[in-house]
Amino acid sequence: MAYLSPAQDIVAIIDAAPTPAVSLGPGRRFAALVHYEAHPPVALLARPYVALAGLRIDPVLGGRQRIRRLTGLSVIALPDGEARRIDLPPDRSVGIPVWAADGRRFAFTVDEPDGIAVWVADAEAAVAAEVPGLRVRDVLGGDPASAGSTIRWSRDGGTLLALGAPPGTAGLLVEPIEPQVEETAGKRSQMATYTDLLRTSADEDAFELLATTVPLRVDPVTGKAAELAAPGLYCQLSESPDGQHLLCYRLQRPFSYRVPFPYFARRIEARTATGGLERVIADLPVSDEVPRHGVPTGPRMVSWEEAMPASLVWTEALDGGDPMTKVEHRDQMYRLAAPFDGEPLPALRMQERCVGWYDMAAPGQLLITEHDRDRRWLTSRLTDLAAPEASRVIFDHSVDEAYADPGSPLQTVHPDGTRTVLQDGSHIYLRGDGASPDGDRPFLDRLDLTDLATERLFRSRADAYERVLGFVGDGREAVLIWHESRTEPPNLVVTQLDGRASRQLTSLPDPHPQLTGMDKRMLAYDRGDGVQLTGMLHLPPGYDPATDGRLPLVVWAYPHDYGDPATAGQVRGTTERFTWLAASDPVWFVLRGYAVLQGATMPVIGDPETMNDTYVEQITAAAAGHIRALTDMGIADPRRVAVGGHSYGAFMTANLLAHTDLFAAGIARSGAYNRSLTPFGFQTERRNFWEAMPVYDRVSAFRYADQIGAPLLLIHGAQDANSGTFPIQSERLFQAIQGTGGTARLVLLPHESHGYVARESVLHVLAEQFSWLERWLGVTPGQ
Repeated sequence: MAYLSPAQDIVAIIDAAPTPAVSLGPGRRFAALVHYEAHPPVALLARPYVALAGLRIDPVLGGRQRIRRLTGLSVIALPDGEARRIDLPPDRSVGIPVWAADGRRFAFTVDEPDGIAVWVADAEAAVAAEVPGLRVRDVLGGDPASAGSTIRWSRDGGTLLALGAPPGTAGLLVEPIEPQVEETAGKRSQMATYTDLLRTSADEDAFELLATTVPLRVDPVTGKAAELAAPGLYCQLSESPDGQHLLCYRLQRPFSYRVPFPYFARRIEARTATGGLERVIADLPVSDEVPRHGVPTGPRMVSWEEAMPASLVWTEALDGGDPMTKVEHRDQMYRLAAPFDGEPLPALRMQERCVGWYDMAAPGQLLITEHDRDRRWLTSRLTDLAAPEASRVIFDHSVDEAYADPGSPLQTVHPDGTRTVLQDGSHIYLRGDGASPDGDRPFLDRLDLTDLATERLFRSRADAYERVLGFVGDGREAVLIWHESRTEPPNLVVTQLDGRASRQLTSLPDPHPQLTGMDKRMLAYDRGDGVQLTGMLHLPPGYDPATDGRLPLVVWAYPHDYGDPATAGQVRGTTERFTWLAASDPVWFVLRGYAVLQGATMPVIGDPETMNDTYVEQITAAAAGHIRALTDMGIADPRRVAVGGHSYGAFMTANLLAHTDLFAAGIARSGAYNRSLTPFGFQTERRNFWEAMPVYDRVSAFRYADQIGAPLLLIHGAQDANSGTFPIQSERLFQAIQGTGGTARLVLLPHESHGYVARESVLHVLAEQFSWLERWLGVTPGQ
């Protein structure tokens, strides 16, 4: 059948220009706006690609498959400039700005017919020019929208470090016909069920051909390039703070047919500024036997200490990478300074797993965060690597905690190109969501590291949603924020922290004024066992229960795990945000006369090792609690309630239809319904199939397909690349329902992956969803 399309009022909203992304430059004197096409034509997704090593590679472009188009760039001079569009070739897709330390110039990629070009823009003049003759590859260098690892500025901003495309290799790909053969003996590879993996020796050769780059140092004006090393499978190239050394990440054979490319054999090297090898920091084997929820052994997260001239720092597991091993310390930090000829110096030992750190302004100081898996706890310590015994705890809170979340430190790029936490003496600045029982109110705090005293510098107005992007200029008097409210779409505003003045920099229009009068409420009520449930209720404009009666209800949810009832019941979100309808949102149903409970919480609470033992019982209680509350309010018609969700929310939807009779219909998008196909864990489940077979069986809706009485709409991307949600999950559930007398409809979207992006696809999905609920809940268009 041909693609369907909903009514024109829906199409117009889908086609409205989305809010651009913003990138604040170093020094905070300029900001760049990245404009993009929310829903490109399906022809973009249909471009030929090869699936190799967990990647989808466009062999003609010489980069990763493009699923979105970034259509242009604008620049704004702060604090009071207007957006000026940079003139670029038409019908090209660009990349996210990569700023130089001077905060005036930025580099970005432009997709051309013959490969990926690099341009450099001057934000002050709002002009850009192509770097002559340079073509790069982003196959291993990160997300194609970012280009952050494919191109970088040198610390002094004089040159670009680039992963260049070897000449004459784009599109050269021969696909021989050969059998697929794999063998295993003695391995215990209990990792996720990845897709798009290597399968044959020809795949290995093709991957090496398409992913090989040449590390280059390039003059951004003339394009003159110096090769820094032989061609190879480079993932990252970064310069030491003093500009005298390079850190190189690259892959090497052997590859693996079991895991994607980040787990391949890899080598981490320190080199001179001109590319000469100084030391191999790590030569790591294929990591295809990483313990479940564990980490690879050997050096991890190797990076430069930003406040030191040339010193590397990393962490290594002391427990074999296995979180189930009982040890006194799980991770050890190491550091190694130039000329890299000594033994790495042990620094901080951590009781729990290191998950990352921030570089502080003082040499040798890091703000290091570790995660206690058993307690679901995060602890951040201010550590001097030269005196780790004097480390001090700065933050200490539950992973699940929203109300007490301290926020994240603001960072800054200094004129010398180093990047550290923004620090004024002993003070740092924290930006957070500001969750509270009354909803999110984002904030900016100043924290004194000496006594941990906090001063609130900014908090979003109660009748708006205002999120700080950063300070403006060198001072601390004004901040750049995204401002939005129920009736105002997001726009950039410079506001004085003393509240005396503000200036709006952009004037982005309301894409759907017909929703301005929509009633939006944050609800909270009891699950029936003392656990608080929450959800965002959307009602049609002008709705009055007294005169309009009860409405059909759509409950849209995504379950989350929690360690305790208190954090599970915390309010997350706010009614004060502008309702910008994304294609995946359920709020569309409001336009057709439904009540929509968006983000209906379905908490699964308990011991992290066993909480899924009661998964079905807990989501059932939550679903019943939501319906009961809205029925008691006189809003919902309990006979006309639909449930829906995407991914893990689809998994929930199928389980609710299999185990309850609460719903008249369901919509499940891109879900997994047979957990024997994800045998080494799912979501946060820590046990494998053979350790918890009854649990895997109980939560597999496929196993209970004969009990799915309510009509179920199954939607799936035909090329879903997400681990565990292969299209066969929806196909087999549909066949099971079909074979046991149930009612279902299966929609497979060509060329789509886990989330749907093409214009034709999202319009078809909306049309299918409207039609399905109209059919089974008895709602007519426009009701």
